[in-house]
Amino acid sequence: MKRGNRSSKSKLRGGLWIIFVLTLLTCMFSLSFLLTNFLYNAINLQPPALLSQVINSLLGLILTGLTASSILRIAHGRGWLPERQVFTPIIQALERIAAGDFSIRLDNEFEDNRIVGELTTSVNKMAAELDQMETMRQEFISNVSHEIQSPLTSIRGFAQALENDSLSLAERHHYLGIIKIESTRLSRMTEDLLKLASLEADRVRFDPQPYRLDRQIR
Repeated sequence: MKRGNRSSKSKLRGGLWIIFVLTLLTCMFSLSFLLTNFLYNAINLQPPALLSQVINSLLGLILTGLTASSILRIAHGRGWLPERQVFTPIIQALERIAAGDFSIRLDNEFEDNRIVGELTTSVNKMAAELDQMETMRQEFISNVSHEIQSPLTSIRGFAQALENDSLSLAERHHYLGIIKIESTRLSRMTEDLLKLASLEADRVRFDPQPYRLDRQIR
């Protein structure tokens, strides 16, 4: 309902502006014709019809430009036509995104302006995708930190336990085995991270081979 009201208001404003422009052009060109006709009669001059039409047109355009400029200057000076900086919210949103704030969302306040509407939609879409990527990045870092911390904790704990001189030889071998397993686990995780980085950089060459998917599922 609100969008329909905005569309109706936009069409109404467009119609009023067309009427204003046509009225202004009619008045200025009529004034131009009266002025040139008065001037020709005053100096007793009768130029060719084509030249007279060209002079009337040029004078009419000049008068229209001067009048429109004066009207707009007065309107802005008195606050009748406040300037709407339609691109200011978009610029501010991009600055916040550049600073790492991906939660920004813009309201499409200028739906009648196609360019501004498309920019607003694009900025919102970009912010949403960056926000999702940032959430995934934080979750990934949290998970990796947890997975790395687990073997490190085991290695540290059993390494401290080995400092106990009262341990038997079997216990020492058992603790050393756990440290070795956790070290291998940590090394494998590091390799997986390097492989993931290579996959994201498209630097991995694949060698397709037949694969038994049923075995993997089983």
